[in-house]
Amino acid sequence: MGVHADIKLVDRDGEGVDPAFRADVLNGLAQRQKAVPARWFYDRAGSELFERITTLPEYYPTRTETALLKAHAAEAAALVGPGRAVVEFGSGSSVKTPLLLARMDAAAYVPIDISGDFLRQSSVELAAKFPDLPVIPIEADFMKPVTLPASVRDRAMLGFFPGSTIGNMVPRTAIDLLRSMRATLGDRSHLLIGVDRIKDIGRLIAAYDDAEGVTARFNLNLLIRINRELDGNIPVDRFRHVARWNADWNRIEMHLEAIEGVAFEVSGRPVTMRRGETIHTENSHKYTPDQARLMLQASGWSPCAQWSDAEDNFLILLAEATEYRSAP
Repeated sequence: MGVHADIKLVDRDGEGVDPAFRADVLNGLAQRQKAVPARWFYDRAGSELFERITTLPEYYPTRTETALLKAHAAEAAALVGPGRAVVEFGSGSSVKTPLLLARMDAAAYVPIDISGDFLRQSSVELAAKFPDLPVIPIEADFMKPVTLPASVRDRAMLGFFPGSTIGNMVPRTAIDLLRSMRATLGDRSHLLIGVDRIKDIGRLIAAYDDAEGVTARFNLNLLIRINRELDGNIPVDRFRHVARWNADWNRIEMHLEAIEGVAFEVSGRPVTMRRGETIHTENSHKYTPDQARLMLQASGWSPCAQWSDAEDNFLILLAEATEYRSAP
């Protein structure tokens, strides 16, 4: 039971072009400030480029969080107890997951990701490392509640959400997502989540605009995906990657800036952009520990432990599902 040969990918509804992708792109390009949600970065090429980003010298979050998991995963596992189904939201290549699973007596591992090909490959590789652990990948948009397989639905869950992905969302959307995770995981669940901390602005910008240009290619790949999947003719070479700090929101923003006036079509819809106009593609909000705990508490989670590195770059929090109450 649980060997990699038993893996079956649970597909999201529908075939062909994702209608949510088309709707998000067309609606976003019609706005005054054009924007496309960051979740659409992750086709296969985008997922592979992001994995390269995580190894860059400027990109501190991955190596810092990895060190924290190596140091504290056993403590987190002891706090939640054995027999949990570990549900990872936005699993990607699941690089950090073995650090947690190796220290847990888990009943199953359920990775959820929007990139099916990448999900399948990483799930097979992880199942080979843990041959006695059932691995049940689900291709889905984890921004909405996900129906978990019947084989794990009645178990206590540990949600795993590393990588500071929560920072990609504006606070109200982050709270909605955490509430959705609470609904997916159920009353007896815990959540282990990574959060990036506020720090020197120059260091933050460098992490999102690396000298090698990998992040730029990652950002521009979104336009390539739109052209391929949505019958677009965006002139990708007329755009450049921009990373900037927004002090009002405590976040790094990524944009695709038109270097000259452009006109193109996506799914038959005409779009024009002036020189210097941008498509806003990603936010990465940074939090203090107090802000992170408050966000969890507002979402149906009660923080019960936290760990940070010596330089206060990154934070991992463990929270348990709060009992629903009708009174304040």
